[in-house]
Amino acid sequence: MEDEMEFGGPGPESLALGAAALAAGLVREAGALAGAAAALRNAVVPLPGAEAGDVRRVRGAMSAVSDAAARATLALEAAEAMGQPDDASRVKAIREAAKRMGLGATTVAPMLRVAALSFVSDDASARVAAEGMATAIAAALEGVA
Repeated sequence: MEDEMEFGGPGPESLALGAAALAAGLVREAGALAGAAAALRNAVVPLPGAEAGDVRRVRGAMSAVSDAAARATLALEAAEAMGQPDDASRVKAIREAAKRMGLGATTVAPMLRVAALSFVSDDASARVAAEGMATAIAAALEGVA
């Protein structure tokens, strides 16, 4: 009897580690966006007793603050969605969160790709799982899959 060795994709533990890594990357992205929003807000809000400045510029900057804060919140929602049992459930949760926030679900796709690229580990199977998961979810969010 000949032994046959089969190679498949990442196992359940690697998939769980990949999902956790993507969630952690999305939380980091949310932190960066929230920090940018706070810094921009602090830069445009005048100090007490100071002139308000050009109203159009302030409005534009406050719009950017709002956008960054909304994207940060969506990144946190997407991180939470990574706890779902499969990619279809994750995509559904991200789409629902994006809809509630008035953003396009495609907003999350680049964040997922960055999260997968920033995952540093000596566990090659978990890295492959994270990259495959990010690619599949991003494609589904973009309507490619």
